[in-house]
Amino acid sequence: MVRPIDLLRQGRRDELWQMCCGFIDLSIEQFMAIQKRLLLEQIELLTNSRLGQKVMWWATPSTVDEFRQRVPLTTYADYCPELPERRESVLPAKPARWIKTSGYSGTYEVKWVPMSERFTAECEKACAACSLFAASRYRGDIAHIKEHWKVLCTVGGPEYASGAIGDLTKQAFNFDFLPSNADGLNFVDKIKAGFAEALYEGLDAFGGLPSVLVAVGEQMKEQPKKPDLAFLRAHPKAILRLAKGLVRSKLAGRPMLPSDLWNIKVIYGGGTDSAVFTKKVEEMWGRRPLELYGGTEGGIYAAQTWDYEGMTFVPNLNFFEFIPEDEHFKWQMDHSYEPETVLLDEVKPGQNYEIVITNLHGGALVRFRVGDMIRIISLRNEHSDIDLPQMVFYGRADDVIDIAGLGRLTERIIWEAIQNTGIPYVEWTASKKVIGDRAFLQVYIEPRHRDGLREATMATAISRELGRLEGKYHHNPYNIYDGEDSPAQLQHSVDSNLVEVALLPQSAFASYIAQRQAEGADLGHLKPPHVNPSEKALALLGAQSLPAVSTSEVAAI
Repeated sequence: MVRPIDLLRQGRRDELWQMCCGFIDLSIEQFMAIQKRLLLEQIELLTNSRLGQKVMWWATPSTVDEFRQRVPLTTYADYCPELPERRESVLPAKPARWIKTSGYSGTYEVKWVPMSERFTAECEKACAACSLFAASRYRGDIAHIKEHWKVLCTVGGPEYASGAIGDLTKQAFNFDFLPSNADGLNFVDKIKAGFAEALYEGLDAFGGLPSVLVAVGEQMKEQPKKPDLAFLRAHPKAILRLAKGLVRSKLAGRPMLPSDLWNIKVIYGGGTDSAVFTKKVEEMWGRRPLELYGGTEGGIYAAQTWDYEGMTFVPNLNFFEFIPEDEHFKWQMDHSYEPETVLLDEVKPGQNYEIVITNLHGGALVRFRVGDMIRIISLRNEHSDIDLPQMVFYGRADDVIDIAGLGRLTERIIWEAIQNTGIPYVEWTASKKVIGDRAFLQVYIEPRHRDGLREATMATAISRELGRLEGKYHHNPYNIYDGEDSPAQLQHSVDSNLVEVALLPQSAFASYIAQRQAEGADLGHLKPPHVNPSEKALALLGAQSLPAVSTSEVAAI
């Protein structure tokens, strides 16, 4: 089987682009034809496996329509105990590897998902496509990709989705991960060792959550007063790199940034915080992160291309269905209701959808509700002439705070509102609070400092930003207007009394992580969720007894 690295080494660059990135040239009819052909192959594998028979309720569909009509939507509970116990004999195909992600406390600690050999090979091509898109300036531009790029390892271990995708990216083009020897290092120490090695080895690419990339850049501004002389003596190249970086920063009249030290060729990004921190990452690192959308359950779902606009779905890893938002809310009101789905050729621009996937190539998950909400922003990318629907990640479908007057708030919207206020914060979490007949958004914030900070003023600033974001996300169905109001006018409909803020003790989140580590928590459970944290999580953060402060006493700012 020909792999990306084979074509790169042989100089067959046009074939390399076509193999990995050719899906962006498909029409929607061609995309759907690939989806349906691979789904019919997958149905045959499912009907010949015990797990497939179970989750399909022993149906034997012979068409795509029959599959959607007779096979129910599933969640991870439908795959228990087979997947948590990693029973390979019941699967549609023998797994090449198992990967895991965070589970739900009280049900199962982690979710294990198998990747078949064929799925893994196809996923490697999708990972290669992401590298090609991130390094290119136009369609077919692959001149910059080379073997042995130095790539900072900012992902989890190989048993996690991020680690598996990182490993497949490394294999696709024979990249060198830094640090070169990460054995026995925890995640934080691995990052530190990787950056130290990058000072003398160089750094070409890396990826991670944009908020983490910003935090690393902020730390680099705090230059140590006493450099590690022993390290510098052992690595003269590091001295030269630091000296050049210092000169660049002095000439620019600012603290040293990562872009002063390295000429980064590729940055991979993704996650809820992409819309919040992308610009800041570009300012610090000198390159915009390419946004990817994927997960443990299905590898790579979609990716941006060289124009950094909407993301395009990958056709050959998962069969996609979409639950329209109104169908999702019907299900929220009555969990016995089976929501209707549409296919990619039926989605509408400006609409939100809960995504449903069926793994292809012998995967285990069937009509699986990932739990994510995406937004279709257009039916094609006019700028890059991609004739397929374009999407952005909107938020977790089950992590929505619905408050009359504020709207349906996702993690992304709340985070962007907090970031836009300029509040100097370390971390935050938020939940819906109900007292009597009053519902409001309660935001807990750990500040970087407390100088001049007042909870009421911050609450008013957040409520104002939520109003401004209504013009961008249209998240507030409770707005009543005649359609002639501008987004700027719509912001005045937000009642500042609907947001309340409480300041957490400093180091609250660091203490939380340390306690969870001491308890032996899995990597995915070390941090509390941003939206709807449990009472236990709030207690560990020191938030349980903190009074909320209303904004009613403060004038709008």
